[in-house]
Amino acid sequence: MISLFDIFKIGIGPSSSHTVGPMRAAQRFITALLEVDASAETTRLLEIARLRVTLYGSLAWTAQGHATDKAVILGLCGELPQTVDPDQADGIVERVMRTKHVGYGDRVLPFDPAHDLVLDRESVPPVHPNTLQFEALSAEGVVLECARFCSVGGGFIVSESVTESAGYAQPDVPYPFTSGAGLLEQTRTHNLSIAALVMANECALRPRSEVERYLDEIIAVMLACIERGIMQKGILPGRLKVRRRAHALHEKLCAHERSNMRSAHAIMDWISLFAIAVNEENAAGGRVVTAPTNGAAGIIPSVLRYYRDYCAPLASPGTTQAMREFLLTASAIGGLFKLNASISGAEVGCQGEVGVASSMAAAGLAAALGGTPEQIEDAAEIGMEHHLGMTCDPVAGLVQIPCIERNAFGAVKAVNAASLALNGDGAHLVSLDQVIRTMAETGRDMNQRYKETSLGGLAVNLPEC
Repeated sequence: MISLFDIFKIGIGPSSSHTVGPMRAAQRFITALLEVDASAETTRLLEIARLRVTLYGSLAWTAQGHATDKAVILGLCGELPQTVDPDQADGIVERVMRTKHVGYGDRVLPFDPAHDLVLDRESVPPVHPNTLQFEALSAEGVVLECARFCSVGGGFIVSESVTESAGYAQPDVPYPFTSGAGLLEQTRTHNLSIAALVMANECALRPRSEVERYLDEIIAVMLACIERGIMQKGILPGRLKVRRRAHALHEKLCAHERSNMRSAHAIMDWISLFAIAVNEENAAGGRVVTAPTNGAAGIIPSVLRYYRDYCAPLASPGTTQAMREFLLTASAIGGLFKLNASISGAEVGCQGEVGVASSMAAAGLAAALGGTPEQIEDAAEIGMEHHLGMTCDPVAGLVQIPCIERNAFGAVKAVNAASLALNGDGAHLVSLDQVIRTMAETGRDMNQRYKETSLGGLAVNLPEC
């Protein structure tokens, strides 16, 4: 089992693999470099003449559009995605551009982003397409320290020198599972719901109060992001000059609510609004939750808000507990995709981001509405089955087109998947494990141009002007 603390991370936009992951990697490198014994400082830090960061693969191709350059600078200044103030981030970057130094406290090192941030679009990283390298160089250009990381999706980072699975060693929990079939078997053997099983596993790692506090924090950040996204107006960052739509859409929906012009599909508009609001915030570099990635950050909050506003009176044992069960269940499904396939758009396309998020949301909603473990597994399978093959082709390297609308469709599909599953008895021909395996195989077969490089699809067929 991969912990919900890893599946759901609080960070900033616009990308978990291109912003959150690189920021964490940069912070880890600078911290290891600066936090040395005083006796070693004179023989180590004083020899460093400058730092150099090299971005490879997908990170290099979409560095500006996905704000990877900005994330690296923030990380080298000691900032972390979950604590950095989005309103102060640009100021920190501007200071580094002006002073050409990074670090924190009274320890700084030379770093000129114009020359020391290298975009290598030619070399093929040996382990993962999202690879970045950090080097500390002497005045003579000798490499004194070097670290290479892979940003493997959802804000996860692992050292290139270890296998990906070693990056998140499985904890010792009472009800371990590494497959959908194994998860269902555990629920049957111990007569537990998926949410109760995951909670028991989480409580083996930390106190229950800490788990519940984190769940409530995640819910609060998700719902606050919807509200902030609805309130904001104007143009999103980047050369596409995309106009925010959530505020105007909200006003129209509210006006329809007060009239006799309500349409039968109005609920779909509200679900879409919630998702669009979150992903516009993500595109603007605001505070979001990787769920399981930033590019798909709007789907689970949208379906969660849909449950709270439209379904909670139908459910038991209460809204707060049911919303926790929603996320506990969703984290189990997200963990299976992460463990057995990928949640990285650069590795398997957008099926690994929006598809996985839709699958997670479908399972979470089915759980909150009282579904059996078999119905929940069915909902998760349906949610992914109808996202298979989805490419990742962000126009201009920005997480805007088609990403924002794609979250709205993923959220609506999740509700539909949960509804279909709950109207059945849980029996179905295609298992969750089979669809996860299919997604992984499809991702491996997908042309690299369609995996977050902005070298194919809409990214080349839609003029940027």
